[in-house]
Amino acid sequence: MHKTRKLRKFVIEDKRLISPFNEPASELSILNKPLKIHHADIIEDVCGQTSAELPLAQIDDLALRVDRDDEVLVYRDNLYFDREFFFEFFEQARASQLPSRAALPADDHAWIKYSIPLSRLEAVRDMNGKALYYPLDLWYFPEGYVESHKWRAVPVFSEYKEIGYYNVPDSMTNLRTGSEGEFGRDLDLTHLLTERSCLSIDSWAHIYFANIIMGVFSRGKRFEKKITEHNFEALKMLFRAILEQKQVLSCSKVVQVGEGTTIDPSAVIIGPTTIGHHCSVGPGAVIDNCIIGDNVNIAQGCQLMLSVIGNNCFLPFRAALFMSTLMEYTIVAQNTCIQMGVVGRNSFVGAGTTFTDFNLLPAPLRALNAFEKLEDTGQPVLGSCVGHNVRLGSGLIVMPARVIESDVILFASAERRVINRNITYEESDHHKVRASVAKLHKRRYPRFPFGESTRESMYLESWDEPKKEITRKKK
Repeated sequence: MHKTRKLRKFVIEDKRLISPFNEPASELSILNKPLKIHHADIIEDVCGQTSAELPLAQIDDLALRVDRDDEVLVYRDNLYFDREFFFEFFEQARASQLPSRAALPADDHAWIKYSIPLSRLEAVRDMNGKALYYPLDLWYFPEGYVESHKWRAVPVFSEYKEIGYYNVPDSMTNLRTGSEGEFGRDLDLTHLLTERSCLSIDSWAHIYFANIIMGVFSRGKRFEKKITEHNFEALKMLFRAILEQKQVLSCSKVVQVGEGTTIDPSAVIIGPTTIGHHCSVGPGAVIDNCIIGDNVNIAQGCQLMLSVIGNNCFLPFRAALFMSTLMEYTIVAQNTCIQMGVVGRNSFVGAGTTFTDFNLLPAPLRALNAFEKLEDTGQPVLGSCVGHNVRLGSGLIVMPARVIESDVILFASAERRVINRNITYEESDHHKVRASVAKLHKRRYPRFPFGESTRESMYLESWDEPKKEITRKKK
């Protein structure tokens, strides 16, 4: 009699800290969920409930943990994938009943533009050195662990579509002459929006890509495709809009609102948009294709477009976000403009602060890669990144692609009003004030040596200090 097997799921813990958050990728929010929760939800949706297993340090450790007849799924916890990507891989792998490893084809332009730069993914090449595909740390084993030479690569294509997001003259797009004399389009103001999304989170820029380009922006593209190809869906949306006496893109079919949320009648909300529970949207606010978490307060006149707002955030009047991400418990004060940026949790951005996203001179925008070295992002426009527990004063101007490390405080001053380089914790302005005041600001996200994944030592140190004092008294 055939015995039904239960899929066993193993996670390889990636303990490397992502700058400037100084936190593992699995703890960072993607589309308003910690990445590890995002994984769990998708896998449960596609595969059903799986058994809880102790984490692995590397894939080879699996040989000691499973039997030969176990059906096994393994992934590294810094790998972001959406449901569509995971479903495509899992269905192909399970149907083949062969040991399989997911891969990004090297001829897919979306993967090359967003997933490969700044990452530690390495290509498998042919005899002539041409890249064929990039293996991912996502495996399926139908009958226990086998050696790597028996793995079958499962290429998953993004099925991207090129979409513009700015309409500006060519003279302002930083187009540069190609090898054959024509204008190269690698720096044109377009994005490749995908049907399936996958990134190895090795840099803060990948957080931006996962939330915005492969997140809400691609969600909008998929929504438009569904409406275009399915007339019945378009009719249902039209009838719902007529019943509710709203614009088609503002009806409840495309704008999902949680319980206890209040929205002023003068606010304009365009779908697809998701708003969580117990939120408040004030008069004159404009929200276009956003994901907004629970307990968020969006005051009058705020402008939000293609952005992700985490739980318990507060945006006072006339705050503006364009293609940006706020993690939970963050405040963006009035008249602040953030463009294509990422702000970590429990941070404060002062009134009138501006995050720019475009170099006036055609210099490349560089960001720290997986190896903590500056690398060209390949993006013509890109905002900046602020870590966790950061306090920024009023009226600052942050240049494109700069990072401000977690726990930094920056005062608005004549010496440092324009942030034109990366700011580390050691350069924080709170070090300049008297010690009795500086100690009120606690460092919560320190940079640990490679491989150290816990902050317990930060708290255990306070227990060690009294012991030292007792030892001195005995002496």
